[in-house]
Amino acid sequence: MAALLFPHTASPATMSPPSMLSPATFRRCRRRPPNFSPAAFILLLPVLIIVAADPDDQACLSNLRASLEDPENSLHNWTKSTFRYPCNGFTSYLDGATCNNGRIYKLLLPGRSLRGSISPFLSNCTNLQTLDMSSNSLTGAIPPDLSSLLNLAILNLSANLLSGQIPPQIALCAYLNVIDLHSNYLSGHIPDQLSLLARLSALDVSYNRLEGPIPVLLANRTGAASRMPRFNASSFVGNKDLFGFPLPPMRGRGLSVLAIVGIGFGSGMLSLVLSFTAVCIWLRATERPPAGGMLNGEDGKISHHVPDY
Repeated sequence: MAALLFPHTASPATMSPPSMLSPATFRRCRRRPPNFSPAAFILLLPVLIIVAADPDDQACLSNLRASLEDPENSLHNWTKSTFRYPCNGFTSYLDGATCNNGRIYKLLLPGRSLRGSISPFLSNCTNLQTLDMSSNSLTGAIPPDLSSLLNLAILNLSANLLSGQIPPQIALCAYLNVIDLHSNYLSGHIPDQLSLLARLSALDVSYNRLEGPIPVLLANRTGAASRMPRFNASSFVGNKDLFGFPLPPMRGRGLSVLAIVGIGFGSGMLSLVLSFTAVCIWLRATERPPAGGMLNGEDGKISHHVPDY
């Protein structure tokens, strides 16, 4: 074994006694380092990096793959062995994934006909900055667990079949710059908490089933001197029961109020006319003279009180 590790050194069985070697030769033998070349170390370095795969990323990727159906086999290399070593520095071994310093940095999976749901274990990819799963057929709700992605800057889940409410917890992703959720079946109110995202520069929740008022701060001015809304009407159109600035006034809502007022006013007027008519008929009925001549009776009554001249 010593001969293998130190090829330039003799084994104890064959080495001459120190007394038979000159002092200089003996010192050179003792100080000679192992024969490890720099080239061999460089070749071994990527192997060392691969072994240090992050366990959170492994859980994130394996559970995401388990929650998805892939009819077009676009995730063919998303296998158990690849999840163990998904990254090598800045190199990714997964289709649709980008690595940064050995961690999953981006997941770009748009337009792959993926079905299934979004796994809450995505929150384990804590280094994730971009999540794009748009233009698929994903169903179910948006997991509130995405709030653990504190480095997330871009969230694009548009053009899917997602339902349920927009989780207010995603406002904890303070670095969010883009939220695109258009063309889904999301319902409920737009969370007021989204107004707290100071870095949010693009928001699209159009063509869903959202309702209620648009949060004032999402449609508010970006600054005291600004004359432009923070987000214009195109961010909110296509939601039947959503209202408020910057959307135009809802004609259906205005007509319904006007109709209610008209019906109430008309009913009141009709009741008044009917009551007035009934009173008139009653008065006329009570004042009608009896048969045989009411005037004679009246004349007799009058002549009884007025003396003759």
